[in-house]
Amino acid sequence: MAIKLCQLPFALLIIGLAQLETFVVGTTGVPRVPCYFIFGDSLVDCGNNNDLETAAKANYAPYGMDFPTGANGRFTNGLTIADLIGQLLGFDHFIPSYASARDEEISSGVNYGSGSAGIREETGKHLGDRVCMDRQLRHHERITSRIRVLQQNKTFTNEHLKECIYIVNMGNNDYINNYLMPQFYKTSHKYRMEQYSEVLAEQYTKQLKKLYRLGARRIAVFGLGMLGCAPALMQRFETNGTCVDWINDAVMLFNNRLHPLVEELNYVYPNARFTFINLTNILAPKGGEPLPNKPCCPVRPDGQCVPNGVCCPSRSLSVYIDSFHPTEIANILLATRAYKAQSNLDVYPMDIGQLTRDRFDA
Repeated sequence: MAIKLCQLPFALLIIGLAQLETFVVGTTGVPRVPCYFIFGDSLVDCGNNNDLETAAKANYAPYGMDFPTGANGRFTNGLTIADLIGQLLGFDHFIPSYASARDEEISSGVNYGSGSAGIREETGKHLGDRVCMDRQLRHHERITSRIRVLQQNKTFTNEHLKECIYIVNMGNNDYINNYLMPQFYKTSHKYRMEQYSEVLAEQYTKQLKKLYRLGARRIAVFGLGMLGCAPALMQRFETNGTCVDWINDAVMLFNNRLHPLVEELNYVYPNARFTFINLTNILAPKGGEPLPNKPCCPVRPDGQCVPNGVCCPSRSLSVYIDSFHPTEIANILLATRAYKAQSNLDVYPMDIGQLTRDRFDA
């Protein structure tokens, strides 16, 4: 959920915006891939939590204040990273949420993302209902079965699904709304930080293997940002505006397992391409004037925006919309660097753009 943009210079955000214009201008409406499926948490949720019994929902102002239709369930002021990657892929529409997707839409993709969801089933339960990764995979299994029925051609459907792009952005809440909340969860009592990262990575590997078995062949796995730099966590641990280093260290233990995880999956499944999106490197400070690491909206005790709160007027200069979630301008940087890497440390072994072009026996 949270990202390390507390020291990100404004110049990089402008570069990100310029990149977005470069990729999107001239889009013909013919996507680079036939479909796009999205798994994850509130960073990609586009309304799946709206009708759930949970405090983790964003279907009220000021969320969505810069989105064409206003508040809609996205935990940002405008577009999410998933929306922006969809535009870069050439889609002329937003991929619908699982909760709202109609039969005529599902062949081009579905968004399963759910605020407060995690790799672990219990993650986020203190906030209410959520769609954990295992449940998202069950939803995807239903969708692919439905596509086969609609297309009435199993072979065609299987080939169709192999050409899709799949992004998976999970793990943030397994720290924020699990390990870092010992009053609600036993994980920090049961596991040391190193052990917890290993347990998470093992379960994540099984989930990604299931995604492969459901037909996915082009999968981008997003790492976590530096959660210790989220305004909510700096406030909780009273660091006086500096990042919580021990939380960042814990997150890095998990991130460091994703590179070999992707390597293993590419070895086990040579007819697929898994790639790791290294948000830690993308968001690393590169010099210049830092942006303030403060929420753009007035926030509730849980870090989300107060309903109908008055947001800061210069959202293009803000990193966080609330105490956890990035603004649209920050999402632009994330999406553009994930789609077209500026450094060989941004991704491994390829960016999402190359993932669409790489030809192999899928």
